[in-house]
Amino acid sequence: MKKATPGDPEPLVVPARRGLFHVIDATRYSLAGMRRLARESAARLEFLAAGGAALGFLWRGAEPWHWAALVALVALVLAIEAINTALEILVDRVSPEWSLMAKEAKDLGSLAVGLMLLVSAGFVALVMTGVI
Repeated sequence: MKKATPGDPEPLVVPARRGLFHVIDATRYSLAGMRRLARESAARLEFLAAGGAALGFLWRGAEPWHWAALVALVALVLAIEAINTALEILVDRVSPEWSLMAKEAKDLGSLAVGLMLLVSAGFVALVMTGVI
């Protein structure tokens, strides 16, 4: 594998390390992904909504399983948002011009986030109204 030189269009791929170093590298990549996701306004709004739900749960006196479910749902929303963001970045790279396929790919990613938000909001509403 040749070394990267100034002016190279893309950095070279570094082979994955093994063992504990692999875990350390994966953690660094995940944290970099979280920093990237935090630049998305949708993700910041989802964090804000999660904070609002937590305040509502405190006010309502939610049970421990409600809290566990909320944490899981917030994690799922952010995971799907991260996948959607990655999809949008890749689509923009592969198809910088407008295309129907690119639009549909982005629309499907948006649908995935929207459905997860509906499920999460429904759960929060059920807890806040005392139904569960």
